[in-house]
Amino acid sequence: MSRKQVWLAPAVAGGLAGIANGFFGGGGGMVLVPLLTARCGLDQRRAFATSVAVILPLCALSAAVYLLRGGLDLSAALPYLIGGTVGGWAGGRLFKGVRLPWLKRGFGALLIWGGLRCLL
Repeated sequence: MSRKQVWLAPAVAGGLAGIANGFFGGGGGMVLVPLLTARCGLDQRRAFATSVAVILPLCALSAAVYLLRGGLDLSAALPYLIGGTVGGWAGGRLFKGVRLPWLKRGFGALLIWGGLRCLL
C-alpha cells in the first residue's frame, strides 16, 4: 500500500469531521468515530480516543472563526466550558472502566437523540 493510500482515508475522515464541525458548530466526532472504525480500521476504543484528540483543534478553529465573525458569545459559553471541562475529565477517567458494548450503546443513543432533536 502506498504512503498516499495510507493517508487518504484518515485525511478524508478528518476533512468530513472538520466540515461538520465548521458548518454545524460541532458534531465532528459523530462523523469521525464511524469513519475511524469503518474506513481507517481502528477499534472502537481507539476511535473514541482519537476522535477526541482530532476534535479539540477542530473545535478551537471553528470557535475562532465564529468569534471573528461575531457569532460567539464568550460569556454565554463560559458555564458550558467549565461544565464540559469537568465532564470531559470525568468521562476520560471512566472511559477504560466501561465495557465496550455499553460505550457503543451510549454512542448510538447519543446519535439517535441528536438526530431526533434535529428532526423535531
